[in-house]
Amino acid sequence: MLIFSGLSNQPLAINIAKQLDRKLSPLEIFVFPDGERRITIEEKVLGKTAVIIQSTSEPVDTNYMELFLLVDALKRSGAEFVKVFMPYMGYQRQDHIFRDGEGVSLEVIVGILQGVGVSEFFSFDLHSIKIPELFKIPAHNLSALPVFAQKIEKDFSKDEIVLVSPDMGGIRRIKKLSEMLSVPYVTIVKDRDLNKGDIHDVQLNGEVKGKIALMVDDIISTGKTMVYGADLLLENGALSVFAFATHGVLSADASVILEKSKIEKVFVTDTIEIFKEKNFPKLEILSIATIAADILKNA
Repeated sequence: MLIFSGLSNQPLAINIAKQLDRKLSPLEIFVFPDGERRITIEEKVLGKTAVIIQSTSEPVDTNYMELFLLVDALKRSGAEFVKVFMPYMGYQRQDHIFRDGEGVSLEVIVGILQGVGVSEFFSFDLHSIKIPELFKIPAHNLSALPVFAQKIEKDFSKDEIVLVSPDMGGIRRIKKLSEMLSVPYVTIVKDRDLNKGDIHDVQLNGEVKGKIALMVDDIISTGKTMVYGADLLLENGALSVFAFATHGVLSADASVILEKSKIEKVFVTDTIEIFKEKNFPKLEILSIATIAADILKNA
């Protein structure tokens, strides 16, 4: 098995390869002045299995195009199997039609991945558990919950905490983590304006008084869900609030919003590379590299 990496998250790719006692296979990604990319594979791949590690976070379209070209280059160079390990999948929240006149962007992405020759697909904490069903190739939805469970067991006392799902879409996730840790959970119910994305009418189902509240979600994008959730939890008697999310998208001014919020600390994983301009003092990055390496050993 050969491991290749695009430019979107090379630190994670290097870490995964290291845990597999391998080095990333060489390739050239040349960027023309107009932004077009040219991929050249610099290793013999004929008849071999190639794994590409590439998150499709910001710039989403650029990272996807780079991935498509890399898959094509590997197939044309004779790779028997090309497997894509995409820690974070861009467009995953556009998995169905929300309003009349819309397309389904995620189905377009899945179609292209299969069309260029991807033989197997891996990702972490997809926004919907039904996303793998869109693929005609094997598709795997991995979980970062073991990483969160390990951190929680290390840093918190179980009898002092309560887990919180910041919306009803995370019920399955929070139940699973609750079972892993044997601690209680509550849920936040909110309505969101699909046109503007604004959150309104936030309510809490459950008791948090006197507890340290740990909110757990799949994605932190604008940060507003976590901030509204933290305010609600503190208003209902929580002693303090911490936030956990697999994917630190941190769009727009999310880093500033979260740093200024009442949240004590924000934990995300390295499915997305957090660049200096998006980092902030309250942020701690946990790694999914060990889980990824274990999966790829048997891929």
